[in-house]
Amino acid sequence: MIPFIDLTAQFHECERELLDAASRVLNSGTYILGGEVEAFERDFAGWLGSAHGIGVASGTDAIALALTALGIGHGDDVVTSAFTAVPTVVGIAQSGARPVFADIAEGGYGLDACEVERVATPDTRAIVPVHLYGECMDLSALLDAAHRLGAVVIEDACQAHGARLGGKAAGTSGAAGAFSFYPTKNLGAFGDAGLIATDDGAVAGRLRKVRDYGRSCRDLFEEPGRNSRLDELQASMLRVKLERLDAWNERRRSLAALYAAELEGLPLEVPREAESGSHVYHLYVVATDERDDLQRHLEERGIAALVHYPVCPHLQDAFANLGYGPGDFPRAEAAAAHVLSLPLHPALSDTDAMTVAREVRAFFG
Repeated sequence: MIPFIDLTAQFHECERELLDAASRVLNSGTYILGGEVEAFERDFAGWLGSAHGIGVASGTDAIALALTALGIGHGDDVVTSAFTAVPTVVGIAQSGARPVFADIAEGGYGLDACEVERVATPDTRAIVPVHLYGECMDLSALLDAAHRLGAVVIEDACQAHGARLGGKAAGTSGAAGAFSFYPTKNLGAFGDAGLIATDDGAVAGRLRKVRDYGRSCRDLFEEPGRNSRLDELQASMLRVKLERLDAWNERRRSLAALYAAELEGLPLEVPREAESGSHVYHLYVVATDERDDLQRHLEERGIAALVHYPVCPHLQDAFANLGYGPGDFPRAEAAAAHVLSLPLHPALSDTDAMTVAREVRAFFG
């Protein structure tokens, strides 16, 4: 069997340090918003090249709270990708704003700036592009479109820890960037956790209030916030893992290069990154008209391959009230019908990656 991911291998790699971190927190008697959270916020923001990091309970909350901190909510429209994980859209909805979808660009999975302007309304206040699968998308045209629309850009960088384009990290070009530390992410916690990166001190200050019930100090509450706090235990373990993240990302890139070489010449779209980019391969996603048959072929040979994501958010029952239907976003829907994620994680051996590639080649004859 070749599993899709192996989280226990990552744990065993730094087990002693993780257990020491947990013991340090448990013996401290401080479990919420203490020194470990402050240190991780500072370390992760510095690693990104951002002025501020604000730890929250999840990546979904990171999106919702970033919108709230920027004054966006009920009565406002927020444009996002028609091809993304549903939590992106849930975060927008939780802010009280109305999600508005736009199609992805031709030949890629990033939000199309021209489509954003086409679907924008007079109520459009924000755009949420998604750095999908670990690739930092080019935001230049989207930032220009946002300026023309009078909207802010909040980046969903939940899958793109360390991805860069032109030397700039995903999550640091807009007004704020949202990150998830769900266990399967490149930097994963041992439960849910998230963070918002921003260079705006005023936004950071408001975020620190709204994540903690809206309080400015122990007994004074300035606005109705929510309970969305990164806890000390998760922060301590994320600090341990952050020290290894660059090496883990390089291992992902090495495996991706192996796949690209071994799959060359097949009737299969494989990831291609920009010359000035640094893809971190949260997922290694190929695309083919024969996706379902290829997935079945691999499963029959003990290789786990998954689909991210088979149903576009605008076609999910959860958002039926928005009035979208099949055919509204043809490029997004085509991607959903063709993409397949092959196993790729830092603990995957070259031998297993070669086995996966060999079976993909065997499928195509």
